[in-house]
Amino acid sequence: MSVKAKKHLGQHFLRDENIAKKIADSLSLNNYSKVLEIGPGMGVLTKYLLEKDVETYVIEIDTESVDYLKSHYLNLAPRIIEKDFLKYNLNDVFNNESFAIIGNFPYNISSQILFKTLEIRDQIPEFSGMFQKEVAKRICEKEGSKTYGILSVLTQAFYEAEYLFTVPPSVFNPPPKVDSGVLKLTRKENYTLPCDEALFFKVVKTSFQQRRKTLRNSLKTFNLSDNLKANSIFGQRPEQLSVSEFIELTQLIENDVN
Repeated sequence: MSVKAKKHLGQHFLRDENIAKKIADSLSLNNYSKVLEIGPGMGVLTKYLLEKDVETYVIEIDTESVDYLKSHYLNLAPRIIEKDFLKYNLNDVFNNESFAIIGNFPYNISSQILFKTLEIRDQIPEFSGMFQKEVAKRICEKEGSKTYGILSVLTQAFYEAEYLFTVPPSVFNPPPKVDSGVLKLTRKENYTLPCDEALFFKVVKTSFQQRRKTLRNSLKTFNLSDNLKANSIFGQRPEQLSVSEFIELTQLIENDVN
């Protein structure tokens, strides 16, 4: 029995055992005792997680995959969550405890998985996973690059991001049309921002929505004072600013009195 990959779920099943093991081994397992795998499919990665000294949970919406996992990994059955990761309140299972996230993520929702991880970052000290290569590269990119953007800044505000390795289409069934990339996120020791976090998210997203413009133009909707707009930082484009400069920019906007 095997599971048929479903296009509408963005399923591409990893067939390469060595790559599955490398992804599982990328987690340090420091300071947490539980791991959640998103979209385990037929369990090629799950198998290596189950060998580790950590309690493995999986979340899967494909009923055929769930049936397969239940029949092939009997000890995992009580920890299979048959829900949509993006819509599910994980504290129904994890009760505010820390856990790592790992997976071979469906490309069509990989950015949303990352955004949800950032929302619950208090509980996620570590995150490893497979994305479309260009998305994985973008998340890990530094300022000054054309691919540096919203995902890069918001992720790196809270996590150290490391691009681990590239995976060719040939090791998947069915093969995707592009290369994949595995990355690892390790939460920073101090991951609270010295500014209003909601405002920080808004400033970053608004800045990059018109990335070719200077910040003076792209942040017009904030109704900034002329005095503030005279600051040289507003003459730059968003891709020129480091994460710490975006934090500084948010503080400036926060303190601006029109």
